[in-house]
Amino acid sequence: MEKKKKETSRISQYLVWPVYFAAAAAVMNAILFFVDRNAGFTALPFTLSFALAAAFLSVYQKKRVYPEILSMAADNAQIQNRILTGLPVPYGLMDDTGRILWGNERLRQLLNLERNSTKPLWDAVTEVKAKDFPLSEGQPYVRHTCLGEENYRLEIESIQMPKEMVSVDILGLRNDQGGLYTVYLFDETEQMRYAKDREDEKMVVGLIYLDNYDEVLESIEEVRRSLLVALIDRKINRYVARMNGLIKKLDKDKYLALIKKKYVAGMKEGKFALLEDVKTVSIGNDMSVTISIGLGFGGDTYSKNYEYARAAIDMALGRGGDQAVIRERDNISYYGGKSQQMEKNTRVKARVKAHALRELIENSENILIMGHSNGDVDSFGAGVGVFRIAATLGKRAHIVADTIDPQLRPMLNRIQSNLEAEDALIMSREKAVEMVDDNTLIVVVDVNRPSYTECPDILKKSGNVVVVDHHRQMAEQVENALLSYVEPYASSTCELVAEILQYVDEEVKITSSEADLMYAGIVVDTNNFVSKTGVRTFEAAAFLRRCGADVVRVRKLLRDNMDDYKARAAAVSQAEIFEQAYAISVCQAEGLNSPTVVGAQAANELLNIVGVKASFVLTEYNGVIYVSARSIDEVNVQVIMEKFGGGGHMTIAGAQIRDCSIQDAKELIKETVSKMVEEGDI
Repeated sequence: MEKKKKETSRISQYLVWPVYFAAAAAVMNAILFFVDRNAGFTALPFTLSFALAAAFLSVYQKKRVYPEILSMAADNAQIQNRILTGLPVPYGLMDDTGRILWGNERLRQLLNLERNSTKPLWDAVTEVKAKDFPLSEGQPYVRHTCLGEENYRLEIESIQMPKEMVSVDILGLRNDQGGLYTVYLFDETEQMRYAKDREDEKMVVGLIYLDNYDEVLESIEEVRRSLLVALIDRKINRYVARMNGLIKKLDKDKYLALIKKKYVAGMKEGKFALLEDVKTVSIGNDMSVTISIGLGFGGDTYSKNYEYARAAIDMALGRGGDQAVIRERDNISYYGGKSQQMEKNTRVKARVKAHALRELIENSENILIMGHSNGDVDSFGAGVGVFRIAATLGKRAHIVADTIDPQLRPMLNRIQSNLEAEDALIMSREKAVEMVDDNTLIVVVDVNRPSYTECPDILKKSGNVVVVDHHRQMAEQVENALLSYVEPYASSTCELVAEILQYVDEEVKITSSEADLMYAGIVVDTNNFVSKTGVRTFEAAAFLRRCGADVVRVRKLLRDNMDDYKARAAAVSQAEIFEQAYAISVCQAEGLNSPTVVGAQAANELLNIVGVKASFVLTEYNGVIYVSARSIDEVNVQVIMEKFGGGGHMTIAGAQIRDCSIQDAKELIKETVSKMVEEGDI
């Protein structure tokens, strides 16, 4: 009311001004009479006329002007109110407590706000967080939300209030803060739909390889081979045709497929049914056909998508085949991989890799050999084999290690005693970092993940890297390796190195101590030739026996002390069986020299219990929980361990869990296994 009175007094002042001018004119006319009577009489009619007009305007017309001015102001206010209230863009004002002070009809409908509602905005829009307010000046607050079936972009901006208004309680604002914000909601449903349609129409490159094409054909009669190939082609073509894709046969066992991205979600949901469907092809073949699938998309060009597909199929083959790998830029996901990879009878690949390794060693000045952290028998055994190759070729080599298992120390001391005084077998990580340069060749054994190596820093200082491993490859791997020999079918890295030794050079002769350590590596990783043992495993063992490996010495090397034996027995006796098929236990690390090794042995022991399909033993060591997972043949423990960032083989795998208690880790493993069993992943 005070404001309206003030505005009315201003209008009255404007209407009185003509009266003031009329009075001034009368004074001027009186002065003219004193100066010149004739001039005064001449100006008098004009002065009287002006005075009468001013009086008429201020007295008579004032009653008509006021209503017209007020009517115009009211109309203007109604128009503004109608525009804001009926504005199709949801709009409103909010204080710093989240309360909507005023909102047009569209905003209140979307947020289900009643009149005088005190509900804060973040109760209606969960994407908005109360902790983000008050906002900093000049920083718009943008969030995307879904209201009903529509998508909106929410924008909140701070309003700069005049100083004279801050101290007044305006619109219910608190006097001490006085924060006021505009709230806008912009409908982006159509925009997002078009973006999704555009994304769905993008091309996905797929590569499909038959893993065991030659082996399957050799297992059936020659007259049936063409029929088998035709049946396989038919299943692959039908699978791609259901997605309106294009399929082209590149080679006898390789296919190129082009599909739209919108079908990838269905392929994931169906867990790539083609993997299992192809296995049903049977016309007398002794073994099932398995395939590998690699999909690539997310690149800026078609050629980039093809590169992603090539990387994905290489990853699938490197992990043993019979699985699908999807690569979207740097994101990699795996599906399938439930069957064991078949051992290749041919040694052509081993011979080619051996010759390539010899050439790389001859062209390098220094050789650094590195396994995984907390190296085991297989890691050191493979390292000693590569050390012998380098020594035979006249190159100085060292195995990088800071901590050595006391069980292995006597064997390594025996090997060191047979070397020259200046030839140190073991080198610390600190010295290795100082030594490495552009002419240093780094040979990584028994691991293919940089973060798991003994000294990841030296990988960054030299681009000359060779990888020899028998674990399945993960998304994280040594990049741009000059030579990569990763064979998941192999029982151990010692088996691969033993084959390389036979082809790299005829003059390479390993000592009996070195043969003992390599033989021990095979024994440990195969659990005394019980797990993952093939023809080539026994051939490698026979080669090492001919080189002087002694079974009795190896058995003595691998004997347990009393503390390790008691800890292993305790872990087995305290095992818990869940889902009627999975054993889980904890191995206490206190007082043990190699707690992770004891945990792995306990996991192997649990498989001897009737009904146990897989075992998991957790060992807490140096603030990290090490998980040893084992199975016989029914469960792929590798895919389980991959859920925790680990990996390994179908029957032997492991993982490291950080920032977690033993009990929480046990529950996490149980939940993961139960979920994977329910979804059919294992």
